[in-house]
Amino acid sequence: MPGHARNPHSVQVRNTHELYYLRTQQAQGKMERSEKSLKRLRVCVATCNRADYSKLAPIMFGIKSQPEIFDLDVVVLGSHLIDDYGNTFRMIEQDEFDIGSKLHTIVRGEDEAAMVESVGLALVKLPDVLQRLAPDILLVHGDRFDALALATAAALMNIRILHLEGGEVSGTIDDSIRHAISKLAHYHAVCTRSAERHLISMCEDHSRILLAGCPSYDKLLSAYKRDDYTDIIKSWLGDDVKEQNYIVALQHPVTTDIKNSIKIYDLMLDALISFNKKTLILFPNIDAGSKEMVRVMRRKGIEQHPNFRAVKHVPFDQFIQLVAHAGCMIGNSSCGVREAGAFGTPVINLGTRQTGRETGENVLHVRDADTHNKIYHALELQFGKRYPCSKIYGDGNAVQRILKFMQSIDLSEPLQKKFCFPQVKECISQDIDHILETQSALAVDLGGTNLRVAIVSMKGKVVKKYIQLNPKTFEERIELILTMCKQAMADAVHLNCRILGVGVSTGGRVNPQDGIVLHSTKLINEWSSVDIRTPLSSALHLPVWVDNDGNCAALAERKFGHGKGVENFVTIITGTGIGGGIIQHNELIHGNTFCAAELGHIVVSLEGPECMCGGHGCIEAYSSGLALQKEAKRLHDEDLLIVEGMTVNNKEQVNAVHLISAARLGNSKAESVLHTAGTALGLGIVNILHMVNPSLVILSGVLAAHYENPVRQVISQRALVSAQETKVMVSELEDPALLGAASMVLDYTTRRTY
Repeated sequence: MPGHARNPHSVQVRNTHELYYLRTQQAQGKMERSEKSLKRLRVCVATCNRADYSKLAPIMFGIKSQPEIFDLDVVVLGSHLIDDYGNTFRMIEQDEFDIGSKLHTIVRGEDEAAMVESVGLALVKLPDVLQRLAPDILLVHGDRFDALALATAAALMNIRILHLEGGEVSGTIDDSIRHAISKLAHYHAVCTRSAERHLISMCEDHSRILLAGCPSYDKLLSAYKRDDYTDIIKSWLGDDVKEQNYIVALQHPVTTDIKNSIKIYDLMLDALISFNKKTLILFPNIDAGSKEMVRVMRRKGIEQHPNFRAVKHVPFDQFIQLVAHAGCMIGNSSCGVREAGAFGTPVINLGTRQTGRETGENVLHVRDADTHNKIYHALELQFGKRYPCSKIYGDGNAVQRILKFMQSIDLSEPLQKKFCFPQVKECISQDIDHILETQSALAVDLGGTNLRVAIVSMKGKVVKKYIQLNPKTFEERIELILTMCKQAMADAVHLNCRILGVGVSTGGRVNPQDGIVLHSTKLINEWSSVDIRTPLSSALHLPVWVDNDGNCAALAERKFGHGKGVENFVTIITGTGIGGGIIQHNELIHGNTFCAAELGHIVVSLEGPECMCGGHGCIEAYSSGLALQKEAKRLHDEDLLIVEGMTVNNKEQVNAVHLISAARLGNSKAESVLHTAGTALGLGIVNILHMVNPSLVILSGVLAAHYENPVRQVISQRALVSAQETKVMVSELEDPALLGAASMVLDYTTRRTY
């Protein structure tokens, strides 16, 4: 009280009481934190069909293996519970998962109205289940209409949603459903960098997006090499069926174009019947149009046909084996453009259902067809081939990442989503340019002297180049290529370049389909009958393209040079040898045995000098750098090369440069040699004009500028009138071989169209 002296002991007592109170509060806080740390994360996994279960099952096994962290609830709905689609809920029970709720949500009819009614029925039944389970997180997969009902119900009931495989692009109503689920979801686990970018561009919070990879890859990358795969093949297709000698067919209706999808299905069955190979065909999913597709199948007697085995369902672990060891997979299932790439299985993708999906080089697209002939021809092209394994959709560690991501979710955070809208003033084109520049290729150029590797951007910029002497033996050469490529891949990370694949340019005759050098030039030792693709693809885990240097120069001009937008043109390389490439109707011509465009070996004289190919009178024997060097040495040995104003060091090897210098200084002998060389090249080009009639001739290489005028003069004198106006231009590209090697990757990495 005022006016009274303070008792020091009372202060001590009060402080002691305060200390006791603080200690009590601290102990209570520790207990609460301990209880919170012991509380398990309640995760509800809802699966609607056999396809999404294959993606969800690896995560479910991961959750189940950590009972101290997670509490798993399983909800089954959709076509899992329909007999016509195999009652696939049984495989969930066989995997020893306890199914907490089974919801019959499908309204039969297999048309658009039935799909809408099924969504409505699911929305009626789901609230009771979700309210009873009260999960912390609901896992929803993909783009099915059932999944849209799940996401809608959970969002309205304030349940956190983790959406798997959002941000991807296909070509049907699935796109709209997938993106709608992404907008309802609070967290995202995506498979590819492109999908991540799509979600960011859709204003999703980058901090809530996990680039995980596809969960099914975790299982298939480790399990597809089972020892009993032959037994699985026999159990489904018969004892006489061998590995890579059968087809897996799986075609679903396209709900936005049912009539056309049924037509494609009809043609596919006709093509398969004509192709006459054992085929495992799965029934389509439950989307609108599936009933009509089944009618088509039964009208053709597929279920009774000796070459077909028609089934409603195959367990995923066995399906992996069947796809991995098939001669080909055909249809429009996402499995074809995603999982099959991990095995290098050839795939024919029919129609528009997967338009926009990222694919490996194993996928051949048939967008539309009026007869079964195009599909039959695609089967001929693809059946029995093997492609480099692709890991576009995962590396086998998705589940581990997803489980860690779920543990990191702060349940105390506000549930309301926040969208990250871009600033209106930002220039969108700059963002697109940045994305284009970071997509890059590794380009390899094998010359007679040097081995070059470069990181090349989408716009043709050589970001970084590496040069070493080309080793003399095959083993040393392959080892050096791998070393240089691995160094470039490591540097690409710091340079913000995403490497899409490897393109190889090499001298000699090349089979680009199989990535094999058939016959090498004499300048590169131990380089004939060499498989380049397999060792590079296996070691670098990237797709690999291979072609000869002449063809690569033409591809470089088509993408980055004078040939851009030109439908028909020819590129001539004038260097150590003479080579080239022919672009006809925008396509590179390889020929029946891959020796088209061996332009250096066009004969222009029956009694001309001997060529390195063994023949006589070839362009290369007159006009190549080696031919000019040979003539320069002859003149020098006869003391007919050196003129006033010109010196040659005794230690310096005489070459084409000295011959050209002598001619410029008035040496008539040198002038005569160069006139003959220019005339020979011009005559060869006239022959090309009369055979393929291009609108443009591009001269490339170190001698290109020297030959430009002589070639034009010969064309004006010797070509037919209708060909005399053909343009002749000198290439402006510094590294045509590297740029052409890169263009093979940049043009074909994401998709091939047939």
